[in-house]
Amino acid sequence: MQLSNRLQVPARTIMTPGPVEVDPRVLQAMSSSILGQFDPSFTSLMNETMNQLRKVLQTENHWAFPVDGTSRAGIEAMLCSVLEVGDKVLIPSFGRFGGLLTEIAERCGAEIHSIHCEWGSVFDPAEVISEIKNVRPKVVAMVHGDTSTGRMQPLEEIGHACRELDVLLIVDAVATVAGTEVKTDEWKIDGLITGTQKCLSVPAGMAPLTYNDRIEAILLERKSIEKGLVTDQQASNNHRKIRSNYLDLSQLQDYWSPARLNHHTEATTMLYGLYEGLRLILEEGLDQRFKRHRLNERALVRGIEAMGLSLFGDPHHKLPTVTCVNIPEGVDGDSVRSMLLEEFGIEIASSFGPLHGKIWRIGTMGYSCQQRNVLLTLASLEAVLLRHKVKLNVGEGVQAALDVYQSKERIESV
Repeated sequence: MQLSNRLQVPARTIMTPGPVEVDPRVLQAMSSSILGQFDPSFTSLMNETMNQLRKVLQTENHWAFPVDGTSRAGIEAMLCSVLEVGDKVLIPSFGRFGGLLTEIAERCGAEIHSIHCEWGSVFDPAEVISEIKNVRPKVVAMVHGDTSTGRMQPLEEIGHACRELDVLLIVDAVATVAGTEVKTDEWKIDGLITGTQKCLSVPAGMAPLTYNDRIEAILLERKSIEKGLVTDQQASNNHRKIRSNYLDLSQLQDYWSPARLNHHTEATTMLYGLYEGLRLILEEGLDQRFKRHRLNERALVRGIEAMGLSLFGDPHHKLPTVTCVNIPEGVDGDSVRSMLLEEFGIEIASSFGPLHGKIWRIGTMGYSCQQRNVLLTLASLEAVLLRHKVKLNVGEGVQAALDVYQSKERIESV
């Protein structure tokens, strides 16, 4: 029998909004020996991962752990565990991923109330707060940074209003955690979900999340219904039961507690990677990490503009980890992306829905967010655009980025 060829993976510079390049030290950690999931060395690692997550997510919540699966698994675990049939949910949507929150909440049987703003902008918090007072939902579900539009929604005012009005705030912070400020407790966020494949610089496959005692109270009540401990006819209605077994947060928290409920077999090597990724973030320091992301974003933006290209969206609410570039008129955006990949080994992203074919999205996230990558991307993009007969300010892009890196601005303003 002829064996298939050995796996050969081409070298790439990944400058997309996710996945991003993985820190080599994370890959090294993931090659460590397998431990049993109840081995004391492994359960100790679980506990330390929770401690590190609390620090990265800036929370004192007791529960902070990863769900096995991509970011969407974490979002689904949170919403399906909290929402019951008929619950009102307000979803202010400013991009593609507000639509994802809507789809998942609909599958839970929730009553959806959506508001929308033009892609490329975000909501005035006062508009969202007014809608909360009008709808009186059980949950407000929002995206913090939407990679489809490259915008970031201010959350602090909304979080405080939700707490005052006794409404739960659940936030998709997949594109922002470890790349820019996300203050779970200070912003009064009740439930927050992120993902390993973006600014954490760990392979896709885990969705770290955290939630407070307000959400835990809901989980414990629904768990009592599951076990038949609540006899009230209305309370024991099937509509009150958590729909999923695998994504049931009440069971997952028992797995991550000292009880060690045998719920599933943990993704051992993924946890090694998450542990090391979190350790590296804390070693760098959150403030320094955020400065690094802003520095490289600034250099990329200055280079793009100096080249003669324009940026998409409201500049005042730009997502620091994603830069959206308007595709010049008459240029085949996919052809440019293909040439970048084939000739230079660099991957950037297109976009979705109404923006497909209109913008490129360039990510500066985690380990991919470094000077070498920014300069290489600018130089390669210029070369490819020249091949596509685009009129540019030749040589200006890389020089403008170098000005950022070499000036006092790097020290004083970041």
